[in-house]
Amino acid sequence: MGRLGQSAATLGFYGDDLDPDEVSILLQVQPTVGVTKGGRWRTSLGTEKIAHTGSWRIEAVRCEPEDLSSQVEALLALTTSDLSVWRALTARFRGVIFCGLWLDTYNDGLELRPQVLSAIAERGLILDFDIYVGD
Repeated sequence: MGRLGQSAATLGFYGDDLDPDEVSILLQVQPTVGVTKGGRWRTSLGTEKIAHTGSWRIEAVRCEPEDLSSQVEALLALTTSDLSVWRALTARFRGVIFCGLWLDTYNDGLELRPQVLSAIAERGLILDFDIYVGD
């Protein structure tokens, strides 16, 4: 089994009453994208969208080949280590580590380090994978 061709990771919080400024203050970092429900935002390709729910997201640098553990560690390192803040946020909003994974062959794979899995679980985050073939 070979390594995946590419990986992308995003830390996000989602909810109808989410205030991106509040989340930024609590996590001690500004988002890549922060928008309230009904607000307008632009995709990375410049398309304007209207938010169906509030969101706060930070993105890791895309890795080629895949290095998902390092990406998740980098995202979490940008934020507070105070687990009570994380628990309060995940009690109110949907907290997610989104992982985009690109296969180069039909049998690529990846591993996540135990400390990364522990950090995700301690914060009450959902681990969400999208797996793609080709570009």
